[in-house]
Amino acid sequence: MEKALEENGIEFQYQPKMFGNPDFLIPPNIIVFCDSSFWHGRNWSKLKSQLSKAYWRDHIERNRKRDRAVNAHLRKEGYLVLRFWDDQIDKRIERCIKRIEKAVSSTSKSRAAVRT
Repeated sequence: MEKALEENGIEFQYQPKMFGNPDFLIPPNIIVFCDSSFWHGRNWSKLKSQLSKAYWRDHIERNRKRDRAVNAHLRKEGYLVLRFWDDQIDKRIERCIKRIEKAVSSTSKSRAAVRT
């Protein structure tokens, strides 16, 4: 993701020290998380049924709960939170970048509207 952001001229801070430990901050207010499908429970109902140990189910459920709490906290502070799954980044990075560019464009427009 870092290389793709650089190649597309998107300004960012890598692993900013802030609540939730996001992977990227795109100034002034876009947060990007790059989530592992396993650790963050993608397709949770299917994955959950495949896990044989309660330890993993409990661990991933805690991660999912924490992710929701982090999203809510950051949104309350005025951030736009974007989350991408690892395979989205690996296989369709251009879609991820377009989504980020769209977010940058829309937040820039809303800031310009506020300033006028």
